[in-house]
Amino acid sequence: MDYKNSMKIEFSALSENESFARNVVACFALNLNPSVAEITDIKTAVSEAVTNSIVHGYPDGDGQIEMEVFLENNIIHINIFDKGVGIENIEEALEPFYTTKPDDERSGMGFTIMNSFMDKVIVESKKGEGTKVYMSKTLKSDV
Repeated sequence: MDYKNSMKIEFSALSENESFARNVVACFALNLNPSVAEITDIKTAVSEAVTNSIVHGYPDGDGQIEMEVFLENNIIHINIFDKGVGIENIEEALEPFYTTKPDDERSGMGFTIMNSFMDKVIVESKKGEGTKVYMSKTLKSDV
């Protein structure tokens, strides 16, 4: 698909890069003149997706996360990819409160939060090959 404006970055799967990722997306989204509430929604969803990649995708702490963002009319598309351990059962992982790390005080609400703040969330994953999260949100602000 031919997008009018896009960006792609790759960064280390380190917890300190979660805020970097959400702020980069927020700055890029400013082209669509979003409301403060819309920016907050986007930042929250990106934070959850990146954190999932860091915590669950790379439990040993060594890996890269790729993020692509596309602007299409008044829609922002955000894709977050890792090449980590993958998800064995996506349907189960999408259930509220499901977590593979209960001892780490994880709530299991990451995908639920993404779904509540974005219009569309699609998760693809293969065990041993990584996870891809595709999210989009239509911004109500005038462009």
